[in-house]
Amino acid sequence: MPQYSIGLDYGTNSVRGLLVDIATGEEIATSVFDYRHGEAGIVLDPSEPDLARQHPRDYVDGAAAVIRAVLEQASTQHGFSTAQVIGIGVDTTGSTPIPVDADGQPLAFDPAFVDNPAAMAYLWKDHTGHAEAVKITELARSRYPQYVAKSGGTYSAEWFWAKLLHCRLATPEIFEKAYTWVELADWVPALLCGTTSPDSVKRGICAAGHKAIFHQEWGGYPSESFLSELHPDLCRVRRTLPDTAYAVGDLAGTLSTEWAQITGLTPGIAVSVGAFDCHLGAVGAGIKPGVLVKIIGTSTCDIMVAPMDDSTGDIPGLCGIVPGSVLPGYLGLEAGQSAVGDIFNWYVNVVQPAGMGFAELTDAAAKLLPGESGLIALDWHNGNRTVLVDQRLTGGMIGLTLHTTPAEMYRALVEATAFGARVIAERFGEYGQHVDSIVACGGISAKNPLVMQIYADVLGKPVSVSSSAQTCALGSAVAGAVAAGAYSTFADATANMSAGCSETFQPIAENVATYEKLFQLYRQLHDSFGTSDGGASLYNVMKVVMDMRDEVRRVASHH
Repeated sequence: MPQYSIGLDYGTNSVRGLLVDIATGEEIATSVFDYRHGEAGIVLDPSEPDLARQHPRDYVDGAAAVIRAVLEQASTQHGFSTAQVIGIGVDTTGSTPIPVDADGQPLAFDPAFVDNPAAMAYLWKDHTGHAEAVKITELARSRYPQYVAKSGGTYSAEWFWAKLLHCRLATPEIFEKAYTWVELADWVPALLCGTTSPDSVKRGICAAGHKAIFHQEWGGYPSESFLSELHPDLCRVRRTLPDTAYAVGDLAGTLSTEWAQITGLTPGIAVSVGAFDCHLGAVGAGIKPGVLVKIIGTSTCDIMVAPMDDSTGDIPGLCGIVPGSVLPGYLGLEAGQSAVGDIFNWYVNVVQPAGMGFAELTDAAAKLLPGESGLIALDWHNGNRTVLVDQRLTGGMIGLTLHTTPAEMYRALVEATAFGARVIAERFGEYGQHVDSIVACGGISAKNPLVMQIYADVLGKPVSVSSSAQTCALGSAVAGAVAAGAYSTFADATANMSAGCSETFQPIAENVATYEKLFQLYRQLHDSFGTSDGGASLYNVMKVVMDMRDEVRRVASHH
C-alpha cells in the first residue's frame, strides 16, 4: 500500500498544504488558504511603516483548511485512505515569534487583545525593532562577540530578540502579559500535537540558531547577563527557553486526538520538528554541498550546506552558519534579500505604471536589451538582509529621464534583484563556499522566464528551475516522512522524494558582458550607500549608464 506525508508551508500571505507519495515524491494533492486578517494576510499600521504582524488565528484555520482539502482531493483516487498518511512536516516564515500565555496560547486569542497588533505574531518582515537590533549588535560586538560571529557579525531587526526587546520598550503591557514567545515554526507542530504548553514545545535549531543566538558552544540561548544588559525583563523569557534544540526530521510529537478529529487524519501519526520555509525548500530541491538553492518569493532566501567539519570560518553578513539547520550532519548557511517579489508587486500594484499589469510589463521588458534602459536600481525597498544587514536602507533608481518607460523601470528593478543575488553568491565564494550550480524555487522562478534569464546572465552561471511549484511544502513532506521513520536519513528520503529540475537557463555571453559592467556600477552604489567606509564619488554612475544605453541602442539599430 502506498504511504503519504503532508507538508504545510506557511508563507507570507497564505498557507499551502501538499500531500506527497513518500516512495516517489509524486504530489498527489495541494491546497492554498489565504490568510483572512489584514491586507493579504498582513496586519499593517499606516502610522508605522515598519510594522507587519499576523493574526495567529489564520495559522490555525489555515492548517485545518488545507489538510482537509488535500485529503478530500486524494479521496477521489482509487484505494486512497487517510490511514496511509503517516507524517506531517511544517515550514514557516521566520523569524516570526508569537507572544503566548502560560498554556502556550497566543495572546491574540484573548478577547482583550484580539485586535491589538502588539499581541499578534511579529512577521519576519516586521522591522519595528531596527533600533533594538542596533543595540543588540553594539553590545554583542563590544562584550559578547561570539553571539554575532555566527550570524554574520550583525543582528537583524527581522530576528527574535530584536522583536521581543521592541515589544518590551514600545508596549510593555503586552510584554508583561506574555509568559514566553514561540517561533511560528515551533508553535504549529506543537499545536498539531496538542503540546503548546511552553515546557513541552520542542524548539527547532533552524529558528533558534539562525535568529535567536542559540548555539551549543555557549549552552543554548544567550546568557542572562547579556540579556539583562539589553533589558532585565528579557531574562524572564530566557528562563522559559530550553537548552536543547532539535533538527528537522526529529519527532516534535504525534498528532493529537483533537487535530485528528479536525482534519480526518489518524491520531498518533508523526509530526516533525519545524523549520523555516527556505531551509525546507532547499531540502525539497535536493540540496547538497556546492549547490546554491534560491527560494524566490516575496523575499529571497539563499541556502547552502557544507560538511560539519568544513574549515570555513564565520562569514560576514550571513544570516547564520548553524549545525543541522538544513540537513542533519551538515552546516546550514543562510543569506537572502528582504524584498524581491514584493518589489515587483509594489511597482505593479501601488505605482500602477500606466495601468500595465505583470504580463504586459514582462512582455515589454523582454524586448529590451541589457543596458538599453539607461537605468540602474537598488533592491533595498524593504532594507538589506545580506550582506549589509541594514533594514534602514531604501530602494533607488538612477538614470531616469523624461523618456523613461514603465517597462524600462520594471526591467531595472528585476536587474537590481539579480545584482543583489550576485553580491550574496560572491560573498559565499569569498569565504570558501563556492557555488557550482544554482537551483531556483518558488512561484517567480516557475512563472517568469525573463527573471530567470536575467539571473543567469547576471550571475554568469546556469540557473535551473525546480520542477515542483511547491518546493517548500515538498521539503516539509520529506521531513514528515523522516520523522515517521519511513526513511532513516534525509539522503535516502531526498533521493526518492526531492524535485528534479524542469528547465535550465543558460547565460548568454553578450548579456553577461554587459551585465558585468552594470554590476560594477551597482557595487559602487551598494558600497557608497550601504557602508560607512566604502563610499566613493558617484560622479561617473549616471554618465556611464547613459553611455552604455547609447551604445546598446546604436548597435541594435545597425542590426
